[in-house]
Amino acid sequence: MRVSLFVTCLVDQLFPRVGLAMAEVLERAGCELEFREAQTCCGQPAFNSGFLAEAREVASHFVEVFADAEYIVAPSGSCAAMVGHHYARLLPGDSRAAAIAARTYEFSTFLLDVLGAEDCGARFPATVTYHDSCHALRELRIQDGPRRLLGKVRELKLTEMDTPAECCGFGGTFSVKFPEISGSMVRSKVDSILASGADAVVSTDVSCLMHIEGAMRRGGHPMRAVHLAEVLASR
Repeated sequence: MRVSLFVTCLVDQLFPRVGLAMAEVLERAGCELEFREAQTCCGQPAFNSGFLAEAREVASHFVEVFADAEYIVAPSGSCAAMVGHHYARLLPGDSRAAAIAARTYEFSTFLLDVLGAEDCGARFPATVTYHDSCHALRELRIQDGPRRLLGKVRELKLTEMDTPAECCGFGGTFSVKFPEISGSMVRSKVDSILASGADAVVSTDVSCLMHIEGAMRRGGHPMRAVHLAEVLASR
């Protein structure tokens, strides 16, 4: 099975280890990987800010780059939702847009629904709690899958926080436009995470993890924020 990696902007620029971890897990599962160097942003920041012409231009480039890809896998529910739910509307005259949307998967969904790989052979000796990122949960309906994957990780204990589905307050451009509201939301989220007693918080989106970890550092809390791919790649 040939998989094209879509690593997303934040992973490429700030968290390359997450992209490498995703690649390691997929290779371990028997996938043949490729990375198309012409890939750029999915267009979501422009789309969410109302710059539809600019978002359409970026989406059109994405379609050109991945037009013949068998599967496209991203370590982000946010970016996968953008491609899967909005490209057909952005590019109504391009029949490839809907076809690409159907072949684009968030990482955990691809593992479970396409590969059937619930046990990735990982070992992660820690107690973790899971944060449901908004796009993954509300647009892609990803909730049970990451928990099933974590449940198969050796020496890992999953403990639920009291508000796993509550937004962390990042929201991409939302955190820039409304920093006071965003800051209040992430502080509430951090309180919930700390109350769980976990050693680390896990999610499928580095955007959420970046926001949460930043708030934790400012508050003097040493807890780790870890992407699901990093957990599943761990031995």
